[in-house]
Amino acid sequence: MFRTLLACVLSLPLLMGCATTLQSQEPLRVAAAPPPTVSAVVFVANGAGDSRTASQNLADVVACTRSPLQIQTVHWTTGHRRIVADQVDQCNHLAQGRRLAEEVIAYRKANPDRRICLVGQSAGSAVILSAAELLPPDSIDRIVLLSPSVSTGRDLRPALAASREGIDHFYSKRDRWVLGLGMRIVGTTEGGRLAAGRVGFRPILCDSTDAALYARLRQYPWDRSVAWTGNRGRHFGNMEHQFLCTYVLPMLDVPPPAVMQTSQATR
Repeated sequence: MFRTLLACVLSLPLLMGCATTLQSQEPLRVAAAPPPTVSAVVFVANGAGDSRTASQNLADVVACTRSPLQIQTVHWTTGHRRIVADQVDQCNHLAQGRRLAEEVIAYRKANPDRRICLVGQSAGSAVILSAAELLPPDSIDRIVLLSPSVSTGRDLRPALAASREGIDHFYSKRDRWVLGLGMRIVGTTEGGRLAAGRVGFRPILCDSTDAALYARLRQYPWDRSVAWTGNRGRHFGNMEHQFLCTYVLPMLDVPPPAVMQTSQATR
């Protein structure tokens, strides 16, 4: 009896060691964080030639930051690398804008509590503005334009009326090749020569109502202070991941205060 009890006591550390070893071999299970609840949809119209860079980079930033945004690419171009055709085809801009407006209205009916934002890059801005011009007043939350190849004199009043938080426009005088020389050769989306993405939008002010609408337009000229983000003022600079994360993403998630010290009032 004593010998049996002694054997059990002496074997206890060995049994505990085996149990510890078996326990340590169990795979470590870490519960994955649940995806954030979507609070806003962002329709992104990329540049001409079936580019996907703006929407893909923005989707990357959303995924990295786990922002509660749904990125929806707007397929509007006429084909891969058909850059000039996409730039000058005003009929397609209008048709695709009409299609996008219908999609936005349907989304609003299905998701009345979610934010709806529109982002246009280069020629895609013509589609975004064409869609906004067909939407009811205050039916979307925000519009962001990145280096738009639309004319500096384009009438923004209908689009400004549709966007309750207005339009944020990023442009750069250093965009000398695409929006400088390129526009002199092929023209803006309206057939002009001066692109808003290079010199800014020129307001159309006929009365106090127009002034109130253009108060919703915020224009951000490129400044050296943002070069650290990789945006050095060229045509594709404002599609850099760090620039999108720092300056564009906060505009899409919640209504923010002014995010750039270099912003200026309507020209």
